[in-house]
Amino acid sequence: MWLLCSESWLAQKCCSLSALRAWLPFLSWLPSYNLRWLQMDLLAGLTVGLTTVPQALAYAEVAGLPVQYGLYSAFMGGFFYTLLGTSKDVTLGPTAIMSLLCFSVVGGQPHRAVLLSLLCGLIQAGMALLRLGFLVDFISFPVIKGFTCAAAITIGFGQVKNILGLQGIPQQFFLEVYYTFYRISEARIGDVVLGLLCLSLLVMLMLMKKKLVSYDVRNALVVVAASCIAFSWDAYGHNVFTITGEISQGLPPFRPPPTSDITANGTIVPFWEVVEGFGGGLAVIPFMGLLESIAIAKAFASQNDYRIDANQELLAIGVTNIMGSFVSAYPVTGSFGRTAVNSQTGVCTPAGGIITSMIVLLSLAFLMPAFYYIPKASLAAVVICAVAPMVDYPIVAKMWRIRKLDLLPFVVTFLMSFWKVQYGILGGVAVSAVLLLYNMARPQIKVTDHGALVMDLNSGLSFPAMEYASHIIHTQALQANPPRSMVLDCHHISIIDYTVISELRDLLRQFELRGVRLVFCSLQV
Repeated sequence: MWLLCSESWLAQKCCSLSALRAWLPFLSWLPSYNLRWLQMDLLAGLTVGLTTVPQALAYAEVAGLPVQYGLYSAFMGGFFYTLLGTSKDVTLGPTAIMSLLCFSVVGGQPHRAVLLSLLCGLIQAGMALLRLGFLVDFISFPVIKGFTCAAAITIGFGQVKNILGLQGIPQQFFLEVYYTFYRISEARIGDVVLGLLCLSLLVMLMLMKKKLVSYDVRNALVVVAASCIAFSWDAYGHNVFTITGEISQGLPPFRPPPTSDITANGTIVPFWEVVEGFGGGLAVIPFMGLLESIAIAKAFASQNDYRIDANQELLAIGVTNIMGSFVSAYPVTGSFGRTAVNSQTGVCTPAGGIITSMIVLLSLAFLMPAFYYIPKASLAAVVICAVAPMVDYPIVAKMWRIRKLDLLPFVVTFLMSFWKVQYGILGGVAVSAVLLLYNMARPQIKVTDHGALVMDLNSGLSFPAMEYASHIIHTQALQANPPRSMVLDCHHISIIDYTVISELRDLLRQFELRGVRLVFCSLQV
């Protein structure tokens, strides 16, 4: 009896320990942590940190927020992903796509952006607890590519006004294109020269990096160099560059996110009105955050030979966004560029993110006065170079060659994203769903004549397809002169529903009335 009780206690303890490791993945690698891992994580965290700071400042501009909000959003991910993440490579923080989505929903209003982070985090964490990570499988690759290509063009062109030094350009894409070209004669020569120089240097360093170094610090180098140039000219009284200007210094206060907003004329907007104003963004942003991060995690897990848990990744993103809202962060997700830097530098565990977060915190605490002189043209160059690889134009030729119909959701997503990015995603998903339902309703059916007609259903049989299959049976067998018997090959049919049973029963009766037979073969038990 004592032995049975002991075995039961040990089994329960093992199960509880396994469950704890599933919820807190750091317990799996922490006992094996060693000095070599620490050295590699320090190097990777430092390198990613030098990349994160200028990108965070630039992405805040994309989101239409004061630049310090980019740094507020860049440090929580390192701490919480270390505890909850299942990928050693992924880094969470502001990204170009999430910044664009955030701007499209909140229009550059900081209080609403912070509240949006809280709500997105709650939705993502709730999805993780309900094990809904599988929903990402319902967004097809053409939709993802259509969205990322359109987002890259929207974000990239949105930075052209900063390269040109133009002010007061509308944010809506088509108006932005019109007024950028209409007012190009107002461009500031200093911003244009510095912006083009930064772009050239970034491209040159990107091409040379394999020969120079194995990791990526080019963004920091270019931004620092541009800031020194701007400071030098300003010291001599020449204001030839549009600079970032005054930035709030110090760490953000830890406080609950705002549950209401105040308009410019002092009117208080209650919580439910703010949420109603978010509209479809509350569905699109959490889902795109999940999609972007899990796609990155899967790509690097495959490259580096380990596995990730989609639901646990979703929990990590959700908790990061919830806690980030307490330090004035806007919604974040996994960053492909910084994850690539992390991986290339040889990070061994998610603990590298802690070092990256510490660098961001140090920047907030001590370096904010130095950011005053960062030229907006240099930040624009950083964003343009970051999003340029996302324009994957060769994919169009590949889809045309493999399956031309996939171009339909791609084109719908691509074009509608220029109107509103969330409409592009929803439109692409809707088209993909219609195509999927059409394939279910019109399965591949092959009819051959071997004395009796043989119908082969190549993709199963469910209620949407039953009407189509019944029509073929009537046309080929029952309406023939004279009526013919038919063999229905069922070896592809593994699941059947009541609608199919009811229709088959009716077909059997009609075959009997005409003196011919409907025979079923290869039935599965």
